[in-house]
Parts: sequence; structure tokens; C-alpha cells
Amino acid sequence: MALKKLAFKPGINREVTRYTNEAGWYECDKVRFRQGYPEKIGGWERISVSTFQGVCRSLSNWITLGSINLIGVGTHLKFYLEQGGGYNDITPIRETTAAGDVTFAATNGSTTLTVTDTGHGAREGDFVTFSGAVTLGGNITASVLNAEYQIVAVPDANSYTITATATANASDTGNGGSSVVGAYQIRTGEPYEVPLTGWGGGTWGAGVWGTGGTSTEAIRLWSQSNFGEDLIFGPRGGDIFYWDATNGVETRAVYLNTLSGASNVPSKQNFILVSDVSRFVFCFGANPLGSATFDPMLIRWSDQEDPANWTPATTNQAGDLRLSKGTEIVTAKQSRQEVLVWTDSSLYSLQYQGAPIVWGVQLVGDNTSIASQNAVGFSGGVAYWMGKDKFYSYDGRTQTLPCDVRRFVFNDFNELQYDQVFAGTNEAFHEIWWFYCSQNSQTIDRYVVYNYLEKTWYYGTMARTAWLDSGLRDYPLAASYTYNLTNHEFGTDDNETGTPVPISASITSGQFDIDDGDRFAFIWRLMPDMTFDGSTVDDPHATMSLLPLANSGSGYNSPTSEGGSNSGTVTRTATVPIEKFTGQVNTRVRGRQMSIKVESDSLGVRWQLGSPRVDMRPDGRR
Repeated sequence: MALKKLAFKPGINREVTRYTNEAGWYECDKVRFRQGYPEKIGGWERISVSTFQGVCRSLSNWITLGSINLIGVGTHLKFYLEQGGGYNDITPIRETTAAGDVTFAATNGSTTLTVTDTGHGAREGDFVTFSGAVTLGGNITASVLNAEYQIVAVPDANSYTITATATANASDTGNGGSSVVGAYQIRTGEPYEVPLTGWGGGTWGAGVWGTGGTSTEAIRLWSQSNFGEDLIFGPRGGDIFYWDATNGVETRAVYLNTLSGASNVPSKQNFILVSDVSRFVFCFGANPLGSATFDPMLIRWSDQEDPANWTPATTNQAGDLRLSKGTEIVTAKQSRQEVLVWTDSSLYSLQYQGAPIVWGVQLVGDNTSIASQNAVGFSGGVAYWMGKDKFYSYDGRTQTLPCDVRRFVFNDFNELQYDQVFAGTNEAFHEIWWFYCSQNSQTIDRYVVYNYLEKTWYYGTMARTAWLDSGLRDYPLAASYTYNLTNHEFGTDDNETGTPVPISASITSGQFDIDDGDRFAFIWRLMPDMTFDGSTVDDPHATMSLLPLANSGSGYNSPTSEGGSNSGTVTRTATVPIEKFTGQVNTRVRGRQMSIKVESDSLGVRWQLGSPRVDMRPDGRR
């Protein structure tokens, strides 16, 4: 008999086989590494019962001069300001009709109302708010009409339908009166990339006549940046908007070009950023001065300290420059004394030089890629980002980031949904998280983590749409598909919906053996080494399993364990200051190779694994 200590290298390695990864960990879910040892990640809980509309793709946190802590929340339908768990709709108004331009028509027994407004410019899913209407004569009263509605269908350019909150009767024969006003919010976007085929899909002239082409309708992505206590934001490929903090959180944002003194504000942009140096407002990808033609490689910036003046002159510092490597600018980040700019093939550094050049550019990385505008995480002066087939870092030099799970991630990846990828930091644990869609999923269901302090990788399953790690809030925040924000690293369980459920966490090692597998091994006792510090129940427990194989490629539990179980429960039976847990697990397992698995699926459990030991002896040859 021999007592063997099971000590594995930190991090997950999926670049080799389970057997080759003998001294390492091979797969995991909801587990991280701290000081080289695996532990279950923290729980999460929704911040309030309030919800927003749409899939959130952008979060930004700041505090106003009035000490109001706000988060900008951009979804594919609206834009909100979160304050104290409530979501204030500040979505800009695209157009407001003249009184009397809008009329209603009801059908007896139906909740569907037909709205007539010549040249309304709206599309299905857009929002409109009516005011000034009077009753149609029956159930469709003024209070029913004078409300916000989401447009259900658009049969033509002069009419659309909405669903009323009441069912019309035979008396509803009016049209709402001559004072109806419709306020149309900016057009909504898509929650994910939507493939288009047939006529209208693809560029003009592409493909064989009559077959049409293929393309995608872009996902709605936002960029947002603070100008002092105010907010400048806009959707990718759209206008620029301005929210003034002095007007309060219940006041909608306005078009930037409507501000006093506005001059030559770009009418279209792909990404917005306000620099730390002298507060220049940048548009990455924009229409040139005096032209409506969009240039995805053009950078334009406003005058210093003036977000509305974009006309270059000898008396100001507004200007532009065009990058040469790549086909479009994807994103930009403020770094230390420079602005980093990613195109789809290169990385540039923008540095302030003062008049007359104002901003100079330098190529700092070539032949790179980037998954999306939100794929960059920045921590400790280093930028980390996900490319189309690998990971990168920039700390003054652009480098490929060594990755032990690269094949696992990119071999199971929905490449049509690259734009959904987003990164976030978890500074408390020295982590960069990336969330993405697996190959058969149209929504985000996976994450991969790089621990930049310990240089380890791990991964798991989780459905999130945006992430925010801010020193102005107590916990990292993430947006969920339940249309709320959740505090992460909070508690031990999944409380996303208000009803706690267990978090299923697990980790499985590579395979180990005796004498390189020359002989079978027989294990009769497992001695765990675990702590349940941080658990909220009196008897937290986890399951440890030994998974035997006849050969490295034969599959687990073949042969099955002999005369007993190959798994056992490790339970804490005393609490701090003296933590006592299961001292040994008796088992009878025989195999040429073995793996060990630790898992938990109970409420209130938190654990960290140390170095378990097994009693094993040679058990013949085969």
C-alpha cells in the first residue's frame, strides 16, 4: 500500500489529451483558481425587482456632482439610467408629429388599433408615445390611448398597428381627435446578428440573378462615455446623443447636434469615446466633414472641452485622421497617456501632441484580429482582448497571449455571433472574463477566464449579456437575459430571479496512474483536503469521485468500481474556529488510469480544494 498525494498544476489545460495532462486539471464549470487551488466561484443576486426592456449590451458607471450613482444601460430596444435599482428611460425622441397628424381606428372585439401617420418612418418593434388623444367612444378611452406603445406591425409607410390595453366595442368609432401628437423614439435594433438571405441580402450585383445574396442585420451595440457628469452615447452605426445631468434622470437625452453652438457633428459613428486628456470627444468610424458618406476608418474629434463643435479652425483643436491598416475601426480604449484603437487587423496608439497636429497616431500591432467592440478588458495598464482565433495582450508591446483552452473555446464557437462577445474584469480575483456563444447557440452561454496574476485559464457556462466591474459599486455587475442587473461574487447561490437555487460547480483532473500505466492500480481509500469557509449552511458538502479507466481511451468507469462506490460525499461536521470534515472516503476502485472529480450542487455551499490523498497499490497487469 502507498499513500499518494494528488497535487495538480493550477488552471485548465485542453490543448492536450486527458492522459497527457496527467498532472493538471482538464475541465471545470463555475470554478476558479486561487493561489493555485480550485474553488467554487461566488454567487449572484439581482439588484432589485425592477427590469428593463431589451437585451443589455452596454454598462457604464459614474457619480454626478450631486453624488448620484448612475449606470448607463444600453439595450437593443432602449437606453436607461439605473439609479437605486430603478431604470429610468432616457431613450431619445427621433421625431414628434404635429397635432392632428396621427389618427386611430379600432375594430369591434379586438385590441388591435391601426394608427395612421403619413411618412411615420417607424418599423416593427419601435416605440411611440401618444398625447392629446380623446376617447374613441367606448372602451378605448383617452387614458388607454395616451401612453407608450411598441409597434406590432408596419404594413406600409403611412400606417402601423399597436396592441391596446383594452378591447374595443361597437362604440369605438372615433379617431382620437385633432390634437393627437406622436413622439417616436429612435429606432430599435436587433438582439443578435440576424442572417439575411434572398433579395436584399448582400451587396447589389452579388450572386446569380434571381438567387439573391446573404448578409446579416447588425446587432444593436452601444458606446457611452462621460463628459464630466454628463453622458455622451450612441448606437453603432447611428447618431450621437447627449444627456445633461442637471436635467435629472427622468429627462430624455437629445441629439448632440441640437446643443447650442453645434457645428458639423458627425451624423453617423461606430464608436464614441471621451479622452481623459483635455476631454476631446472622439468618433471612430464617421462621415467626413462636409460629406454624408460613411468612412469606417476615419477618426474625428471635437474641439477641446466642447463636445458640440466639430469644425476644425485655427482657433480650436477639432480635427480628423484616417487609419490605413484594416477595413474598419472596431473599438477604442483609454489607456495610460494614450488612446488604443483597434481595427479589424491592427492596433494603433493615439497620443495627444497639441496644436496644430493635436493627435498623432502610431501603429503598435499588425496582423491581429478582434472579436467585437466589447472584447477588450483592461487591467493594471495592460489591455487583453479576444481575437477571431486567439487571445492578445498589449502592455506597450502587442503579444499573443498563451492560452491552454484556445482549441476548446474556438472549436465550439458561433462565428456568426462574434459581435456578442464581451469582456469584463474581476479585479478582486485578478481575472479577465470573456462571454461568448457556443457553436449551436444564438445567445451567450459560455465564458472563459484568464487569471493574469497566476497566468491560468478556466471556463464554464453562464448566460450574461454585459459586465461592469466598477470601484463605485460594491460588487461586479452583469446584465442577464431576465432583463435585470445582478451583483456577482455575492453570497453562494444563484438568486437571479429572487428565488435562490444552487450553483452547480465541478472540476475534473487529467488522468494519473502507476508506473506510466504499466500496471493497474487499486484504490481503497480517499482522504479529502477541503475547506468550506464562507458557506452559509451548517453542513455544507461536496462530492468527490474517482473515475477509473481500463485504458486512457476506454472511457470512464470502464471497468466499474469493484464492490463499492467510486464516489463519496465530503461534509463539514463542525464550524470554525475548528473546521472538521469527512476524514476519509472508503471506496474500491480499480483501473489503469484514474481521474478525480469534485462537484457540488447544494444551496449555501462554498468550497476550496487542497491536496487530497489516496491509498493505492499495484493490482496486476492486463
